[in-house]
Amino acid sequence: MVNSVVQLISFICAVTGWVMAITVTVLPQWKVSAFIGNNILTSEITWEGIWMNCIYQTTGHMQCKTYDSILALPPDLQAARAFMCISIFLGWFSCTVTCCGMKCTKCAGDDHRTKASIALSGGVLFILTGFCVLVPVSWTADTVVRNFYNPNVPVMHKRELGQAIYLGWASAVILIISGAVLSSTCPEIERREGGYNRGNVGRSFNISRSSPLGPDPPKPFSSNNVPLKEYV
Repeated sequence: MVNSVVQLISFICAVTGWVMAITVTVLPQWKVSAFIGNNILTSEITWEGIWMNCIYQTTGHMQCKTYDSILALPPDLQAARAFMCISIFLGWFSCTVTCCGMKCTKCAGDDHRTKASIALSGGVLFILTGFCVLVPVSWTADTVVRNFYNPNVPVMHKRELGQAIYLGWASAVILIISGAVLSSTCPEIERREGGYNRGNVGRSFNISRSSPLGPDPPKPFSSNNVPLKEYV
């Protein structure tokens, strides 16, 4: 019972991490404009995502524009697009596989060996989904930090880490931990092939009966024919 509750909680956390990964994919706040030196009060803030860049003005108006060319994007954004799309697909596939292998579902019948294998596969897929989210988020964060401390980059082109980066890290950690817990909750599959069972299996007892009513009763001992002797 406890194992089933832990498995259900881990699955809910994994689905939450997958939804967070979808949110990270569509958010434009991967890179935000940096406030350096006397550039504190600005009339607009620039957001750069993997699909579009947006300009938010202090008046409350926001204008977004998608990127014109995919090949003109920097390598980190191109990789981020690919990895995030793969992570969304893997997350959906992981949810489907894990649902079939959970103890609280009726999929795969009562075959505990099959359900344990399916649940283990779902946990591994969730771990892979977490790494697919972690790679592009960390790569983009490294690029932002290196450009920020690079003196050759103009101040107007320097960026800081946006909210999507931190949300992506949280999503990756939740997916990896939830997948690991799901994999560890699978019961150990006991192999019965090639083993032996204790008991009377394999023993044969040959009982010969002279009559259907049972064996003949023992004959009484007679001392008339055998001399009585004492042996010390």
